Amino acid sequence: MENKRIRLLRCRRSGVEAVTADTTLVFGRHTHDQFGVGLIERGAQKSASGRGVVEASAGDIITVNPGEVHDGAPIGDGGRSWRMLYLNPELVAELTADIAEGWTATAVEFTQPAVSDRRMADGFRKLFQAMTAGDAVHDGLKADETLLLFLGGLLQTKAGEGRSVPAGIASARALIDDDPVAALSLTALAHEAGLSRYQFLRAFARATGLTPHAYLMQRRIHRARQLIGRGARLADAAADSGFSDQSHMTRLFVRSFGIAPGTYAKAVG
Repeated sequence: MENKRIRLLRCRRSGVEAVTADTTLVFGRHTHDQFGVGLIERGAQKSASGRGVVEASAGDIITVNPGEVHDGAPIGDGGRSWRMLYLNPELVAELTADIAEGWTATAVEFTQPAVSDRRMADGFRKLFQAMTAGDAVHDGLKADETLLLFLGGLLQTKAGEGRSVPAGIASARALIDDDPVAALSLTALAHEAGLSRYQFLRAFARATGLTPHAYLMQRRIHRARQLIGRGARLADAAADSGFSDQSHMTRLFVRSFGIAPGTYAKAVG
């Protein structure tokens, strides 16, 4: 299943999604609900991250954390290609419990958006191969052990050092998270945070990396993606996620994930 040479591959391990890409596409600012780790195979790209703007070129590992606002644009005219694995937070929590005592899902993060390390790059290639190819019975064991060993070398704990979100902003954000389909006003969100509308806009963007409206759209597109993954019709997924129409959902889906909703539905169906 392909769009602009972006493909979703089936994985041997539940809780993991695999993507390959070779594209000149410029991704808008967006988030993922999963941990992401990948390898740039050709070309280079520049992207925003939770730690500022970073550049990654062929041979570099790239990472992203759940909820981390990022984008991506090629450096040069030739585009770039990469392979990515997206890991559900529940899976990461399960594995890190084996890697080190005292880690929790909220205390674990990828601390480097780009890593230049040949051995780690080789390890990722083996991991990607184990996840996407071979005999389902025998490679299930290989996939699990390769993933555990790779994460052990990449993850670092940050207990007590996470990015602090002011209580008022967290409360307003929770209103969006709890019901992203609801018609929330800027006035209502600012009131929940105990701030003026202008103060709230600035504080929310500073804390999350997105304006309230952009954050709401991300929550809606992730909801739509989940519904499509469960077999919902595209029009129903759009309506049930709060989009004005299917085309609006499609535009944001492509900007965030690089493929159309219909392509995603065929890949996961």
